[in-house]
Amino acid sequence: MDGAVVTPKGRLAHVLERFPPVVMLALFWLVLMLAVALAADLIQPYDFKALDLRGRLNPPVFMTGGSWRHLLGSDELGRDVLSRLIVSIRLSLSLAFMATLISATLGVSLGFLAAYFRGRVEQLVLMIIDAQASMPFMIIALAVLAFFGNSLVLFTLLMGFHGWERIARIARGLAIAANEHGYATAVRDLGASPWRIYGRHILPNIASTLIVSMTLTFPEVILLESGLSFLGLGVQPPLTSLGNMVGYGREYIQTAPWILIAPCVVIVLTTLSVSILGDWLRDRLDPTLK
Repeated sequence: MDGAVVTPKGRLAHVLERFPPVVMLALFWLVLMLAVALAADLIQPYDFKALDLRGRLNPPVFMTGGSWRHLLGSDELGRDVLSRLIVSIRLSLSLAFMATLISATLGVSLGFLAAYFRGRVEQLVLMIIDAQASMPFMIIALAVLAFFGNSLVLFTLLMGFHGWERIARIARGLAIAANEHGYATAVRDLGASPWRIYGRHILPNIASTLIVSMTLTFPEVILLESGLSFLGLGVQPPLTSLGNMVGYGREYIQTAPWILIAPCVVIVLTTLSVSILGDWLRDRLDPTLK
């Protein structure tokens, strides 16, 4: 109705429709985790490697016998759990981000390669994708780490090979569809190089779908890193990660459960928040759902 007055209540309902409370909570948590990761060196109360054997297994402040000296308690070597949690968040999020970026770069590159050359090149890429998808990645990771040893660089690269086949399939299908659209044909007729066509025109038009796919890979990498670190094949001491903390805390699950509860809560809330945000982005960006 023309001239209708939009009341504050109506505006609030419109905002809540566009940004549901659960999405806002997920976004708030992710922003908080990002802030913690960026300011880890400034906000950690103690050096995460500092030992205090006389203060080992102190409970957190909210449990009987706890003190404000260690808000989340101390571990089996007297190290401050909160300090280790803060540093673990930084390392786990950084590793997951780099691995997701590697996975996306590899997947998009091979997807575009298959879409451009078609024929035998496309069949070869699809065979590689099918081979990767048919093998359990956890078993491959265990074999590689057991055979080649472990380092943070190798571990990050290995995590980057997780999930690229899904992104490659999506990139190939979207690129083939985009090549049939008028803008790609027009640019090609003007003499643009394949690099320009795919990098300046096709990629920006399919980026929203690829971003949603990356939000699926990111939490998977966090869980995979946590699982491998839990088994002792992930991040190695003196570095610490969320999975590393859970792995060491399992020995004290009955006597000092706070050692693994804190990283477990962070893992669950972070992966859940990324998944919620990814679903919301899919609903907002996918034109077939509008």
